[in-house]
Amino acid sequence: MKESAAVAAARKEVSALHAELTRYNLVVWTGGNVSARIPGEDLFVIKPSGVDYDDLTPESMILCHLDGTVVEGSEGSHRSPSSDTAAHAYVYRHMPEVGGVVHTHSDYAVAWAAARQPIPCVITAMADEFGGDIPVGPFAIIGDDSIGRGIVETLTGHRSRAVLMAGHGPFTIGKDARDAVKAAVMCEDVARTVYLARELGPLERLPQDAIDALFNRYQNVYGQPAQGESA
Repeated sequence: MKESAAVAAARKEVSALHAELTRYNLVVWTGGNVSARIPGEDLFVIKPSGVDYDDLTPESMILCHLDGTVVEGSEGSHRSPSSDTAAHAYVYRHMPEVGGVVHTHSDYAVAWAAARQPIPCVITAMADEFGGDIPVGPFAIIGDDSIGRGIVETLTGHRSRAVLMAGHGPFTIGKDARDAVKAAVMCEDVARTVYLARELGPLERLPQDAIDALFNRYQNVYGQPAQGESA
């Protein structure tokens, strides 16, 4: 079947973004996955199941409908998609603003998830990126949309783009796949820092007004203006 230019672009981006997971030591072996919604289409692209990261290519990415089923006849459709596909699909169906979903097995974030403890917002980097604590989602078995339901229930109305699924690990969402990967990188970074800080003594959460101000500045002022905007 002939695929759209948007699907081809998503295949290329998702394949390349998996290299960021290994670059930042967020996964081991074949664990973890990145997916991206196809703009304007009821489709998304996700990593195949159990394939070495070095062997991932745009052509090996799996094109799926939003119900989680593979698009028959599409490139790579002979492969099985990630075991987390149903979870990603559920998120896309119920959070239309989400354009990318990432799951990793990063050490410190998984440790917080194993302890079933939210990461408290005690540093400015957390206020900037997540707008507060990183919450814990319910324990759910891999294979159906249970994890997706937990992600949506936990993150709906929450500023955090990361959730620690109890006994499992972090899932992150973003406006696109790259944004979700950034959230995964930052989630592990703050998970490690706050864990180490806790070893030194009791933690003190930042004041809520400071968190709000930091989040607003980072989301709306930080960085370079878009082309055409005044400085």
